Amino acid sequence: GTWKSARAPVFLPDSSPHSHPPVVTCHAVSALPSPNSSTPAMLASVSVVFPAYQEESFLDIAVRAVVEGLRLRGRDFEIIVVENGSKDHTRAVADSLSKEFHEVRARSISTANYGLALKDGLLAASKDFVVNFDVDLFSLAFLDEATQRMAAAGGPDLIVASKRGEGADDRRHWTRKLVTGVFSLLLRRGFGLKVSDTHGMKAMRREPAQRFAGSCLFGTDLFDTELILRLERAGFVTSEIGVRIEETRPARTPIVSRIFRSVRGLGTLWLALRREGKRRA
Repeated sequence: GTWKSARAPVFLPDSSPHSHPPVVTCHAVSALPSPNSSTPAMLASVSVVFPAYQEESFLDIAVRAVVEGLRLRGRDFEIIVVENGSKDHTRAVADSLSKEFHEVRARSISTANYGLALKDGLLAASKDFVVNFDVDLFSLAFLDEATQRMAAAGGPDLIVASKRGEGADDRRHWTRKLVTGVFSLLLRRGFGLKVSDTHGMKAMRREPAQRFAGSCLFGTDLFDTELILRLERAGFVTSEIGVRIEETRPARTPIVSRIFRSVRGLGTLWLALRREGKRRA
């Protein structure tokens, strides 16, 4: 069912991934089970990476929902929670979950850095596919459809849950949609990015993702962007699934400071990739 409160995530029912775009929320969760299946995607194993910063209130809810949903699907899976620099009890919650569920592994890094936490979890993954979720943004419908597509013959190597692609429905405030649009435009024009989004949920083949994750120079806001760019430039195939996005709690980072930080980071990344290209030439 669906319920809301001022301080809690929102639970939304997962529908068939083929009926319409998966319904997820920005700062919310979605993870009810779909029927068991013996498709190649369901037979392939999956690592789920959860970066977690100051999430003592919601981490337990999110991890339990994903564990229960993947168990009901009959999936071979692991969940890697990477606490990063939290000052609350997030690390203790993660440790408790790892003791309760054999599929959960708790890791910790000292720096509050989303990108480095995602990188740490990705490099620690051991299954066929890796899917990164946020504590307040995840959907097993997206996981189902993404792994289905990647497991098919000739399937892509990485799939983004896009807020801007075909079938997407972005219900966030217009200022946040504008920032996403400008960021996407810069990436497409300045870097030749093929997908329409880089932040949020992603599913990827573990081996190529790990191969290039170690070469990434950036953390914080740009690790996943840099990883996708490196995979595309190496000839790996990326794709996207449009999702419906709506906000149920305020973003933690002020939008203005994130804009300046991201634009400055993109300039540095452009120069770094250009220098690497010249060295290879």
